[in-house]
Formats: sequence, structure tokens, C-alpha cells
Amino acid sequence: MDSNKILHVATYAGRIILENGGETYRVEETINRICHAFGMEDADSFVTPTGIMASAFHTERGTFSLVRRVRSRTVNLQKVHEVNDLSRNILLKNMTVLEVLDELKKIDKSKRYDNKTTIFFSALGAGAFSMLFGGNIKDFVAAFIIGLVIKYFSIVSSSLSINDFFTNSISGAITAIMALIFIKLNIASNLDMTIIGAIMLLVPGLAITNAIRDTIAGDFVSGLTRAAEAFLVAIAIAVGSGIVLSFWFKFYGGI
Repeated sequence: MDSNKILHVATYAGRIILENGGETYRVEETINRICHAFGMEDADSFVTPTGIMASAFHTERGTFSLVRRVRSRTVNLQKVHEVNDLSRNILLKNMTVLEVLDELKKIDKSKRYDNKTTIFFSALGAGAFSMLFGGNIKDFVAAFIIGLVIKYFSIVSSSLSINDFFTNSISGAITAIMALIFIKLNIASNLDMTIIGAIMLLVPGLAITNAIRDTIAGDFVSGLTRAAEAFLVAIAIAVGSGIVLSFWFKFYGGI
């Protein structure tokens, strides 16, 4: 069996998990599990949010090492589940390396919900958050509309590979501008509830959760990296919305 091919397949599985919001310890477990399932006697991996370094050893075939760079990250926990499930069923289903590779390619190419569905339910979530924090039905409607706009903008920005810091800053600014306009037009009642509800779409909840889980698991480099990422996203949101609110209150004197 080609040990080099095994390591490529294992790190490919790890890359899919890492690109779609999985924790670093889960990536390491998956890589090691696949290598052991195909007869490698020892396997080690070191994973950060932007890269994978792995090696595998076999007495007869020697040691093989591989480095994979991870450049894009999103959130698709369905892919994380499917890869994790696949790695656990290799021995049970007696799969070959090529069969596993084919399954990984299918998972990697699988489509998530279409953009219309994603935008609609994101907007619905924004409206629901505004009511959760104490808003009324008018705030729900305003946050819903703002949610539609900023989610659409986020999808377009992602397709154009625009930096996340600028995407979140502009999204925060759009949220503040639209909320102020809706207050002036009497479409919304509470400025703070409307803004908070819409901004919840931008909050890096998964990054914060993974930062805590990685730190608890002992992966301090990944934990601190993800925490810094979450912190920068929070700053970007605050900068975008804060600048708009400051200018508005300075030149218009309030709501």
C-alpha cells in the first residue's frame, strides 16, 4: 500500500474539517485515525488554523511527511460530520484508500444551502435576536431587512475574497446606517435592539467556541490564534458601526 497516498488522503480529510469550522484536535484525531486504519504504525500531526503538518511511519516503508496550507475557512458543520463519520467507518466497511479519496472528494464538492435560503434564514435570525434582546415587532422587521442586506453583502464579499476585517467593518457600518434610517422613518422603535439583532449575524461565535475548546484541549497555539481572530472580528464590527454612530450624533445631534 502506498504510504505517501495514505498520508495525502489523511491530510486531505483534515483540511476539509479545518476549512469548515472543525477544531484542531478533531483534525489531528482524524488524520491519525485514517493513518492507523490503513496500517501505518505511527502517525503524528500538528495543526494550526492555517496549516497542517503531519508525518506517518511504517517499519518497511519508512517515514513520510506532508505540509498542507489552509487558506480559506468557512462554516459547514455538515462536512465536518461527514468526514468524521467516514474516518470512523474505514475499518468497518473495509474501504480502500481510493474509495476513501473518492468519498472525500464528494464531501468536499457537496453544496450547502443555496444563497437564497441562507440569506432568508440569516435575516430571520437577525429579527429573532432583536426580539430576544427586548425589541418589538417593528424592530424585528427592521433587523430582518438589515439582515438580508448584510448577509448578501457577506456572501458577495466572500466570493470576491475580500478581507474579513473590511467585510465585517463595512457590514457593521451598513447595520448602523440602516438602523438609523429606519428609526427616522419610524420603521423601527429601538435603535439598540435593531443594531444588536442584526450584528449577531457577524459575531464570531464558532471562533470563540473553538478557541475555548482548543485551549482546554491543550492546543494553546490554535486557541490563542482563534481568540485573536474573534477579537479582531469584534473590533471590526465595533469600528464600522461606531464610526457611523459617531458621525451621526456629531452632525445630527441624536436620533
